[in-house]
Amino acid sequence: MATTESQGSAIDIGSLNGLHWVGIVAALITAAVHLRLGLGGLPLPLRVSFLLAGLGFLGAVALVLLDYRRRTVYAVGIPFTLVQIVLWYVLNFAGGGKSFPADVGTLGAVDKVAQVVLIAVLVALLRR
Repeated sequence: MATTESQGSAIDIGSLNGLHWVGIVAALITAAVHLRLGLGGLPLPLRVSFLLAGLGFLGAVALVLLDYRRRTVYAVGIPFTLVQIVLWYVLNFAGGGKSFPADVGTLGAVDKVAQVVLIAVLVALLRR
């Protein structure tokens, strides 16, 4: 006898469309960047914050794949990702230490493009 209890306990890729996959790839890219930076030689508080952010993106991907409260994940993901962008700008450029956008760097550019794409996808998914 089939029940709906299995929802949320197994990966459900059948309900994902192309937009979901774009968001998943973008979230995995930004997670990888954050985890790489978190494992690097940053001061301890920054290292921990990067690791937690990377794990947050990975956790969100897992929740979407498990079809667990996807709309809530989308809604929380938008401000979570926006905060990442704002903090990046404040820490890197607002203090006047670097010349924006010349000093973004490859890793920063890849991460920010992935995050902007992720926000756009989350907004589109939430509006459905």
